[in-house]
Amino acid sequence: MPQPRETATPRSPVTADDVDEAVRLAVEVVRRVPATAWDDMAGSLEWTRWETVEHLSDDLFAYAVQLGLRTPPGDREVPFRLERLRPGGPRNAIHADRAAGPEGLPQVLETSGALLSAMVRTTPPAVRAHHIFGASDPEGFAAMGMVETLVHIHDVAGGLGLGWSPPAGLCERVLARLFPDAPRDAGPWATLLWATGRGELPGRPRLTSWRWYGEPRP
Repeated sequence: MPQPRETATPRSPVTADDVDEAVRLAVEVVRRVPATAWDDMAGSLEWTRWETVEHLSDDLFAYAVQLGLRTPPGDREVPFRLERLRPGGPRNAIHADRAAGPEGLPQVLETSGALLSAMVRTTPPAVRAHHIFGASDPEGFAAMGMVETLVHIHDVAGGLGLGWSPPAGLCERVLARLFPDAPRDAGPWATLLWATGRGELPGRPRLTSWRWYGEPRP
C-alpha cells in the first residue's frame, strides 16, 4: 500500500483518557451480552464473542507491555508465551477463566485497558517500541488499543441490538493518528469501520485488506 500523505491540518492527540473512555464504554457493552450468546461467532470473524473479547484484552495487554521495558526490543514483541485454546482460535497470552462466568470477562478487559492507559501516561513520549507496522510511540500504542477496542466491540455487539456507536471524537482522533489517508467526507465511525474492512462508504467498496500507520507523526 502507498505511504500515507502528510497533512498540515492540526490534529488532537490520542491520550490515555481516550483509552480509558473507550474501554469503559466497551465494558458496558460486554456486560450486556446475553450469557447464551458468548459462544456464537462475532460478526464476520472466525472467533466466538468470548474469544474476541479475550483477543481484545490480549491486544491491550500486549501494547502496554511493549512500553514497559527501559530499552524496548526494536525487532520483536516482548516474548510472552502465546497459546490457542482451539484450532482457529486467537493466539493469546491472556485468557479469561471460564469458571468465573461471564461476569469475569469484562474484568479481564477492564484491567488490560487500565494497564495500557497507565503505561501511556507514564512512558516518556520519546520512547519507541516495536510493532509489526513500524516502531511507535506511547500515543501510537494508545491509538492502536482504541482501534482494537472500538472495532472488536462492534464485532461482539453485532446481531444483538446493543447499539454500539462510539463517540465521534474518539473515532476522529484515532483516524487522524493511524489512518491519515482515510476519507473525510463521511461520519468518523462509519469511516473507521470502512478503514478496518468492516463497512462500505458511498462510492467506496468494502476493503479486503487494510493496515494502520503507527509511526509517530506531528
